[in-house]
Amino acid sequence: MARWARGFSVGYGCVGAVTSAFVLLGTAQSARADQTLTFEGTVMEGELDHEFVEFDVPEGVAEIQVEHDDLSGEDILDWGLNDPNGFRGWGGGNSEPAVVGVSAASRSYLAGPIVAGKWKVVIGKAQIGGGSANYQIVVTLRDVATLPPQPERAPYVESPPLASTERFYAGDLHVHSRESGDASPSIEDVVLFAKSQQLDFVELSEHNTVSQLDFISGVQAAHKDVLILPGVEYTTYAGHANGIGATVWVDHKIGQPGVDIAGAAKAFRDQGALFSLNHPRLDLGNLCIGCAWDHDVSAEAIDAVEIATSGAALLLIDDTLAFWDSLCDTGRHIAPVGGSDDHTAGKDDGQFSSPVGKPATYVYAKELSVPALIEGIRNSRTVVKLDGVTGPMVDLTSEIPREGDTVFAERTKLTAKVSQVEEGAAVRWIKNGEEVFVEQVSGDPFESTLEVSVPTEGQDRYRVEVARSGKPITITGYLWVEFKEGVGVEPETPTPESNDGCSCRTAPVKAPDGWVGLGLLGPGLVWARRRRRS
Repeated sequence: MARWARGFSVGYGCVGAVTSAFVLLGTAQSARADQTLTFEGTVMEGELDHEFVEFDVPEGVAEIQVEHDDLSGEDILDWGLNDPNGFRGWGGGNSEPAVVGVSAASRSYLAGPIVAGKWKVVIGKAQIGGGSANYQIVVTLRDVATLPPQPERAPYVESPPLASTERFYAGDLHVHSRESGDASPSIEDVVLFAKSQQLDFVELSEHNTVSQLDFISGVQAAHKDVLILPGVEYTTYAGHANGIGATVWVDHKIGQPGVDIAGAAKAFRDQGALFSLNHPRLDLGNLCIGCAWDHDVSAEAIDAVEIATSGAALLLIDDTLAFWDSLCDTGRHIAPVGGSDDHTAGKDDGQFSSPVGKPATYVYAKELSVPALIEGIRNSRTVVKLDGVTGPMVDLTSEIPREGDTVFAERTKLTAKVSQVEEGAAVRWIKNGEEVFVEQVSGDPFESTLEVSVPTEGQDRYRVEVARSGKPITITGYLWVEFKEGVGVEPETPTPESNDGCSCRTAPVKAPDGWVGLGLLGPGLVWARRRRRS
């Protein structure tokens, strides 16, 4: 995620909704090779979040360099580049110049032919104070490339399965490499750290770019024990989403002709990816610009919700779970996932650090492959462990086998098989967003069961949490139940039905709260890490 207002130092890829009109103060000559074009202008608060500065590129240009400066300690502008055919890269807050050539490009940008015609520098208005922000752009057109060729670039090819066993696989669905402007590690650094955390897969969710795809195949060939899952963090000024499995760029410039959030969700899903909301409740006002989800989009467009994100966002777990449940209340089957939002391959060890694998998302899949993981998430067969791989594990099963994420029966018995759990923890059963039964753990491994009566109309949903000191540390996806006449077994010992529609073995036991509020953290929340840009 990570974009913070200038002057603060916690990192969460956050950007804020500001709009403006474009006023060009300077003009340039017609472009030609080996020529420098200088543009100075002003963007104003107004309707649109993005503006464009056009320049002409003639035939024969081998490389283009774009230097940019927002000329202010208060204003924050983002930067990208389009060629005549469309997207060429998005550096966001990259401070270094953007350079694109035929066989090489700077981070966040795409190498390829330098097409003659109209090119555009994209300006994103992340934060503008006083109603307007000035900028300077210097474009250099070269007939000889300065970047050395990058033979490590290659078209993305989906990896064959790295394992063929049907089981839970552990991974992280929100990690950044240096192809994101606010991150530092190489893709290999990310994979090596993921391996050290005993992960089976890691998703590269770069901000509004697909430049990382050019490097995945080479790294994957050298590291066959951690699957690299492609993805995009769709970073807008009113919230971030995750295109899990995405390999095609989707326009993030909301408000431009034909660009809206519903269309973006459809564009991700049309390419076989999942549309997941990242850190949707991380609302810190101007301290973190645009972190919380503020788009109006139907629950039908959403496949998953990042219920747990490392760092400060973990303090908002209760609000995030309630947000997720409110979407499930519509009847939409939405999977819970977790992501670290790591930007340093584990090298940031501050109070609110976000190392790869904490939280970890476990996905039950037929094999360790990109399609199998996506299918597992789509079936809500996920478990989010806030403590990473060392935390408690829960396998939620039904006596009547599930079909995808749903059990069709009149009655069934659900079983939560819990492992890696310490005494004193509690197992919570959640039905339709409400706690219906709590059982204290008495050993490791531990089993808890629940007899379920299925409503004759509609669906109910059940999940399990493991809680420590009153706070969830492991959360399963929902198992949905729908009535099918004649299927199911009677409970071994009939018990009266409770008002909530499930037969529980004991009365609910509330675990102690034991929670420290966000407000007690004080300025440490803001200054714990260096500032990141989107």
